[in-house]
Amino acid sequence: MTDAVRERYARFAEKEAPGRSALYAEWAAGVAGDGPVQDVLARIPENRRQPPLVFAVTRLLGAALEGYPVWRDFVLRNADAVVAECSARSLQTNEPLRLAALLPVLSEIDGPIALLEIGASAGLCLYPDRYSYRFTGSDGEVRVALDPLDGVSPVVLASRVDGELPELRLPEIVWRAGIDLAPLDARDADDRRWLQGLVWPGETGREQRIAAALDIAASDPPMLVAGDALERLDALVARAPVGATLVITTPGVLVHIPRAARSALVARIRELPARWVTIDPPGLLDVWEPPIDVEEWPGFAVALDGRVRAAADPLGAWWEWRAAERPHPS
Repeated sequence: MTDAVRERYARFAEKEAPGRSALYAEWAAGVAGDGPVQDVLARIPENRRQPPLVFAVTRLLGAALEGYPVWRDFVLRNADAVVAECSARSLQTNEPLRLAALLPVLSEIDGPIALLEIGASAGLCLYPDRYSYRFTGSDGEVRVALDPLDGVSPVVLASRVDGELPELRLPEIVWRAGIDLAPLDARDADDRRWLQGLVWPGETGREQRIAAALDIAASDPPMLVAGDALERLDALVARAPVGATLVITTPGVLVHIPRAARSALVARIRELPARWVTIDPPGLLDVWEPPIDVEEWPGFAVALDGRVRAAADPLGAWWEWRAAERPHPS
């Protein structure tokens, strides 16, 4: 198992952390060449030893944001606690910036909208109507600015748009709900600290954005239920208000669900009287219309009811409209 740990952390250090977090790149590179630390991490279940999760857990337990030798010493001194806490946690990256890439798709859906998110964490992606948006071109100039009716939001989502800009508008959300294996409460200090600890060191502005979004969620908490999405979905759908368009979103969560369960969940979503909005790695699903050339596709795929609308950064930092025309209503 240590070989798997070494390979995973080497890949993270070389391909995932650069440009986002120099410190996490250093930590991961250190793990990739450190047998004793690999032995500790190999004790964690495979689906709970991703570098961002392990690093966030060690920070939660008290590891300082120092160089690898300091972090290594902390892990070896607290090995049992690190293994136990990682085994009980999961990645819950609740990045509201993803809504910048989903907004053009939400703009295509007639409201009012009942919004239901799978993998909701603390529900920060359930407030597309409460955030401000600044869409810029490659030159940095703002091409479109959108604000809620009551003015500029404490959460301003800035995203670069390449190429064409479709019609954009804030959706009218009348109901917010979510499902998560372990939902977080924006009003709870420990849950807030965990979410903010998932921000990678060096990601400028992200911690402040999530803190402001947590304040919005805490002031008007969504309905969040704990459990398996496929098991809980129908009961939650039944609680959506009559007369609203039900929109189910799966932003970035499907990649964390095993293949068989993922296929069953997608199939069930598509059977429901709902619109489905998602952002996923292009090779994750085989439902895309039109089919995606995975080798040529930049970033993730953003889709409405399986119809591909845009290419996007996984966390919404940029997107590119790829749809020639609006899809026909379902």
